[in-house]
Amino acid sequence: MKPEDELAVRFGGGDERALRLAFDRHGGSVLHLAQRMLGNRADAEDVTQATFVAAWLGHETFDPAKGSLLGWLLGIARRKVVDRLRSAARENRVAETVQALLPSSAGDDTPDEVVDRLVVADELGRLPAEQRRTLELAFFDDLTHPQIAAVTGLPLGTVKSHIRRGMANLRQRWEVDGAASGSRSAGSSRAR
Repeated sequence: MKPEDELAVRFGGGDERALRLAFDRHGGSVLHLAQRMLGNRADAEDVTQATFVAAWLGHETFDPAKGSLLGWLLGIARRKVVDRLRSAARENRVAETVQALLPSSAGDDTPDEVVDRLVVADELGRLPAEQRRTLELAFFDDLTHPQIAAVTGLPLGTVKSHIRRGMANLRQRWEVDGAASGSRSAGSSRAR
């Protein structure tokens, strides 16, 4: 049996030493693919780690008869890259939405813009303290998620969850307020 075939069988069978050997042999290829697709070394390293964790957790689903271990790992890596890109796109849309609501530096705000900022400030005040703090650090202090984790001492995943939940709460309230103000103006025009 060729060494690569033996590694595949051992990996599929749950041999922990095979995981280390698989990482040593194929980690560079997974990292290269992730870095080419993401264009960022740090994100590529995260994807590489996530790929091997997912592969190990699902090692019993690997079937050497269906393909090579490297091919299976690269397939997992592609899915992890797509997940990372989708998540980043979602976070960028949220950040752009919040940035659009921030005060303009021109000082010529319309009454609607002032009301919008007040609603956002009010809603921020209603969020749990950790969610509010992470949103303030992200959007007012312009810190990255890892920087927020360092400042607050929270795990990176918790920071991302706080921001995601906080933005969902703000978005939900914004939509409710928008629907309510739209229905009020529709009702007032009928009364005239």
